[in-house]
Amino acid sequence: MSEAGAALAARLRERELSAAPDALNLLESTTASDREQARALLGALSPAALGSEAAGHVIGVTGPPGAGKSTLLGALLTLWRRNGRTVAILAVDPSSRRSGGSLLGDRARIEFDPRDRGVLIRSSAAGEQLGGLAWPTRAAAQALAVAFDIVVIETVGVGQAETDVAEATDTVLVVVQPASGDVLQFLKAGIMEIPDVLAVTKSDLGAPAMRTKRDLSAALRSLGSSAPVLIVSSLPPASGIEELADALQQHRAGLDVTARRVQARRASALAEYARERGESGIRMLGGRHAVQRLLAAQDPGADVPALVGALERDAQER
Repeated sequence: MSEAGAALAARLRERELSAAPDALNLLESTTASDREQARALLGALSPAALGSEAAGHVIGVTGPPGAGKSTLLGALLTLWRRNGRTVAILAVDPSSRRSGGSLLGDRARIEFDPRDRGVLIRSSAAGEQLGGLAWPTRAAAQALAVAFDIVVIETVGVGQAETDVAEATDTVLVVVQPASGDVLQFLKAGIMEIPDVLAVTKSDLGAPAMRTKRDLSAALRSLGSSAPVLIVSSLPPASGIEELADALQQHRAGLDVTARRVQARRASALAEYARERGESGIRMLGGRHAVQRLLAAQDPGADVPALVGALERDAQER
């Protein structure tokens, strides 16, 4: 195992939060040596190595642009820290057309104390990923969940293609603003199939917020979903934030975390293999259903690089 990867993994396993930025730098690097160390890092933090799933609660936050996701996250962050929870936020921002890097908009909008060592906020560029997740984000969430109590992935807010966040998190929070017409668009896009909790922002608007809550609840019932819909306000005096935090925790408490994360790792491995090998590589293995069967035959505690490696070995043997 790479010494650097092993050292970082050991620090994260000891919940040494200061190791997190170095781990993220490693996971985001594209050099061959760093990618080898990143594989070693993830292997040492895999459920197979840990003996269980990482304890951190991985929460996906998504919704249309302008719905107030970042402001709401700031209010939740304040509450979580007041309750002694350590928090890492991975804000997946739009990419700069000029540099290809993150525009850093979401990080700038989330209010936090930069001196607070129990908080990590990291912006990364979405790049060309229509699912709203940069490629290193899934791996980063896996690594940070070992050291932090709560890991949040806030997606770029592109709308119809954001359902990828459901494959990378334990709990999905969809944020909607009142009187925006988003409910019909969500139904068309299929996004109403992914939330575990919904939050309607700007409760101070009164009737429009209540009407949006009723519309969302009706839409969820039509899909057979019992996801709670809460009305919140992030601006002082904030309201509904504690109830929202409780709803997120209650979902996690009733969740089969192992099953959800095994599914997430397999989905991520398929996506990573397709990115590296293209659809021709998928066809070489017999198509997506065949790839899913191959992944299901692997150790459920294997990390994503190990699963991708298994697919590559199978392809070489054909």
